[in-house]
Amino acid sequence: MAETLDFLLEVGTEEMPSAPLIHAIKQFGQLVGKGLDEAGLAHGEVSAMSTPRRLTVIVKDVATATEEVHEVKRGPAANIAFDADGNPTKAAAGFARKFGLAATDLVRRQDADGREYVFAEKNVPSQPALPILTKLSEDSIASLEWPNYRSQRWGSEHQTFVRPIRWICALLGETVVPVKYADVTSGHVTRGHRVLGPGEHLVKDPASYVETCRKAGVLFEDERRKVILDGIKRVEQERGGAHVDTPKRIFDEVVNLTEYPSVLVGKFDEEFLKVPNEIICDSMLSNQRYFPIYDADGNLTREFVVVSNTARRNDERVIDGNERVVRARLDDAKFFYEEDLKKPLADYVEKLKDVVFQEKLGTVYQKTLRMEKIAPEVAREDGQDERVVKMAERAAHLAKADLVTQAVVEFTSQQGVMGGYYAKASGEPDEVAEAIRDHYRPRFAGDDMPAGVVGKCVAIADKLDTVCGLFAIDEPPTGSSDPFAVRRSAIGIISMLRTMPQVSLKKLISVALDAYAEQGLEFDKATVQHEVEKFFAGRLNTIARDEKISPDTIEAVSSVGVIDPEEFLERAHALENARKNEPELFDDLATAYARAAHLGDKSLGTDVDESIMGDAEKSLLAACRKGDESVEEALSKRDYDGACKALAELREPIDRFFDDVLVMDEDTVVRENRLRLLNRFAAVFNGVANIGALSKKK
Repeated sequence: MAETLDFLLEVGTEEMPSAPLIHAIKQFGQLVGKGLDEAGLAHGEVSAMSTPRRLTVIVKDVATATEEVHEVKRGPAANIAFDADGNPTKAAAGFARKFGLAATDLVRRQDADGREYVFAEKNVPSQPALPILTKLSEDSIASLEWPNYRSQRWGSEHQTFVRPIRWICALLGETVVPVKYADVTSGHVTRGHRVLGPGEHLVKDPASYVETCRKAGVLFEDERRKVILDGIKRVEQERGGAHVDTPKRIFDEVVNLTEYPSVLVGKFDEEFLKVPNEIICDSMLSNQRYFPIYDADGNLTREFVVVSNTARRNDERVIDGNERVVRARLDDAKFFYEEDLKKPLADYVEKLKDVVFQEKLGTVYQKTLRMEKIAPEVAREDGQDERVVKMAERAAHLAKADLVTQAVVEFTSQQGVMGGYYAKASGEPDEVAEAIRDHYRPRFAGDDMPAGVVGKCVAIADKLDTVCGLFAIDEPPTGSSDPFAVRRSAIGIISMLRTMPQVSLKKLISVALDAYAEQGLEFDKATVQHEVEKFFAGRLNTIARDEKISPDTIEAVSSVGVIDPEEFLERAHALENARKNEPELFDDLATAYARAAHLGDKSLGTDVDESIMGDAEKSLLAACRKGDESVEEALSKRDYDGACKALAELREPIDRFFDDVLVMDEDTVVRENRLRLLNRFAAVFNGVANIGALSKKK
């Protein structure tokens, strides 16, 4: 067996952006591991790590040479592989091709059974690891992808990378692996922290690499993350239960902006606390990557955490510099906020005429007018009084106004939030201000819904307008494209309507489409209504699957055409539970329903002549009448468990009917009467589910 040594490949660069660095380090380890496997070099664990200035892969126990391979495979019989004249047949050529051989390279010999076969023999000599690692390294570096970032070229080279490469360290044990990329040649040195360990540092072998970097002021991800978290914990403890806000995306980015982090605390002027917390925190987090500090009661304080990447002797200078920067940024935020407050929020609505919503769907002002029609209708459908209806209309009118305010133009993620502040400052009711603040919610799966009913009405109006508009212009989401987040909007609508079970989604879709038609958009309403309903049905099916409802139960409920979210899911859960509690009963009932639906003739209707019926037929008719009443009463109370129980009571009479009655009687009158009875039986199920979808024999 070949000797094994550890392998190190480090690519050193100018500072790389955080987001592509996170993506690249996942690729790098996979590329190296895959390359080793394809080359036939045995190896152990593959570890990938990074700092802002380097991508590194360390592989344990890499074989110093590939194994010699002698492979023998038996093929077809010789008389099949070669014709009478000794020429190879298609069978021989195909078999040889599998092993990269010509048919004439096949060997003929007898097997243990005494019959002559052809054999493919392949000898692959052992190959030393160094040339393999050279090619693998260069290929892996070149294969890294940098989505949303343009790779760079430097000097006179044509090879590219996200940032200029400054050094490559490549070692197999203590031996340098020759690697050249973009005019940089590998060696046995790494480079340390620009301040704490500048210059080159000799790497004896892969096993000593991490410690060499550490001594040169360079820590890798896990250590950097721990240093930052420990520092933040210390800050919180020193302030008696304070909380440092560390959103994951920003925190991960900060981890990737440092090589030797230290946690410091800065302050901003107290006057900035008069500005809405959201834009203060947005400015600090998004622009400066500072972490706000809240006191034990959840109030924003003047302090913030900044992560330094230099020597501790520079702490005071770092803090002072960052305080100067944050002061300038917050001064801008304060100015924008105060300027925006000089006019009431309603004055900004007219400016929405200059903001395009979608090229074919007009401006945000036109969207606002449509929302003013949909939102109050949601409130009415939900059974709200006229006061709430009016507030929903008012909130819809003002919901988008903050898009043209200076604060939101500067801090785009605060749209809605700033509108809520401005509405309150303008004297609007609290419910209206709250609705404006919340109407973009839920923004993603698991996000909070609007806190109040007015907020839900406006949020539904906003999202439903977008969904219906894009279907009306025949630009629904596709598998690869959903620029207006229509799927996410639909899921948000469904989440909110589950808390508003009285609201008819079909009616709201109709109202939304009418609003577009009134503004002059041309489309076939019936067709678009159907397509939008089908789209929501598809989202509901997905949610039902996520809630562990079986596909055939979902199919059974879907076929009834219900798209009101809570009703759809309650029906599905009720039917699923009924099947689990009495599986044989519902399997038999489904089979009987499928048989009845297959035999029945809808053109005959459901009016039967009881005078020519036998006992089994009369028994089924009575059960159908009782079932109709029970199902109707249960559905009126939204008692879907009760509706399923009512259907279950039809199992015995329908079984008896099929056992005792010949449906296709020779007498036309009798036969058609029995078919009408089967139509009558199937009709009982129509309002609940297509039970036939549950049949194993469907």
